[in-house]
Amino acid sequence: MTFPGLMMQQPLTLRLCLERAETLFPDRGATTKTPGGMVRTTYGQIGERCRRLANALTTLGIEPGDRVGSFAWNSTRHLELYLGVPCMGAVLHTLNIRLHPEQVAWIANHAEDKIVFVDESLLPVFAQVAPHLTTVKHIVVMADGPLPPAAPDGALSYEDLLAAASPSYAWPDLDENAACAMAYTSGTTGNPKGVVYSHRAMTLHAFMSCMVDSNGIGEADVCLPIVPMFHANAWGIPWAAALAGANIVFPAQYMTPPDILSLIESERVTFTAGVPTIWIGALPEVQKGTCDLSSLQRVVIGGAAVPLSLIKAYDDLGIRILQGWGMTETGPLASLSRPLSTMDATMSREELQTVRAKQGLPVAGVELRIMGEDGVAPWDGKTFGEVQVRGNWVARTYYNDERSPESWTEDGWLRTGDVAIVDATGFVQLVDRTKDLVKSGGEWISSVDLENAIMGHPKVAEAAVIAIPDEKWSERPMACVVPKPGETLTSDELIAHLSGILPKWWLPETIAFIDEVPKTSVGKFDKKVLRARYADGTLAP
Repeated sequence: MTFPGLMMQQPLTLRLCLERAETLFPDRGATTKTPGGMVRTTYGQIGERCRRLANALTTLGIEPGDRVGSFAWNSTRHLELYLGVPCMGAVLHTLNIRLHPEQVAWIANHAEDKIVFVDESLLPVFAQVAPHLTTVKHIVVMADGPLPPAAPDGALSYEDLLAAASPSYAWPDLDENAACAMAYTSGTTGNPKGVVYSHRAMTLHAFMSCMVDSNGIGEADVCLPIVPMFHANAWGIPWAAALAGANIVFPAQYMTPPDILSLIESERVTFTAGVPTIWIGALPEVQKGTCDLSSLQRVVIGGAAVPLSLIKAYDDLGIRILQGWGMTETGPLASLSRPLSTMDATMSREELQTVRAKQGLPVAGVELRIMGEDGVAPWDGKTFGEVQVRGNWVARTYYNDERSPESWTEDGWLRTGDVAIVDATGFVQLVDRTKDLVKSGGEWISSVDLENAIMGHPKVAEAAVIAIPDEKWSERPMACVVPKPGETLTSDELIAHLSGILPKWWLPETIAFIDEVPKTSVGKFDKKVLRARYADGTLAP
């Protein structure tokens, strides 16, 4: 039975985030670290600047559905793009500043960007991109003062555009299923793949992120997104913070561990999120005890598996890490490792740490299953298979890409390429990426579990495990290990450590001690570089 008109139907668009922040929390807002110091902007001011931005874009010929590119750090101006561009009906397309210039240009051309907003400090990098752009009509430089000398010919000034535009703008009533944002995968194999997000998807994702059993972002929070705004929508934190009325802090280009820790201390940050490498690098600084991090309540880490040793190390310092999991295709947050209340009441500290080292429960709004060789696998904590998800903010296809059928089932489940087990309580634990599993003598070895065990050694800073060819066993694991600064570590020491933790046949015969594990553009371990370097299984560089 249906009751037409029983409930008020309000479209779920990002306008809800912008208008709620401006109306209810006009004195809160965003802070950005700049060369001249901290710049503070209220949501009241941001709302007006977003209306000026919408008028400026309209004057430049931007229409609903047009793609508007950004080539920028995490900053308040970037937040204005996050809010103003979608609310006028255009599509914000965040370009990854760390990809090769030709790949950035390919992405912008494939998306058919009409305009690109560029941070002043990134102009030297963008200069290598600009000559290859075929659809971009305008380049807008985000800087203080006059256009810098490095600006491309014909470039426009962001601040001049806003100053000349009217502060009055009537936001259109948009279809909640219209596109609001666009991002491309990192492109570790082949060309990157574009994912288009709807207003409905990102608004629901923002609501989910504010749930107490998710990121729990509320009006009392001070959020520091370390995850880049050019990567997977900064995990939706900018929109969730605006929706909640939380203050938000942006590090811009100041991304070193001392910079991040200083911001947490000075701005009294309560919530932050980023990839594991950030917090691995920050650990020695935190252990010095020179920064006051007492305000920090929650650290969400995603993008790669979090070593149990890292969770334990930060627990010892009074800082709680929660592990999240997701992909560009999943909006991105799909699961979070927040222990259940029954676990808090019955488990030991060490057991709870093990729970938080998993990828956690699927968040509300996402369905998850494990697909094994014989179909859907049981949630028994031991049967593994590929993770497949679907939900309110999980994509159904790639943008204009013939590879889409490879990644989705006919009934809409996303094939993630991650291999996992799920226990009886619904907690997901990744075993590996399908391409990273080591098959030795017909048996699987999890590179993730092996890496975590290696990083549990007190002398190890980072470790990545790859498969190398072996005449007898087909493949064997090879460990690429970065010792902590000032430490000397031998293969025998490491094997002795692993022998008490892992099965003997898992232990790597080949260990390379290296200065640094190569990273992708978003800070993940880049194993394809290591595979190329050690393709024949030898230690020669």
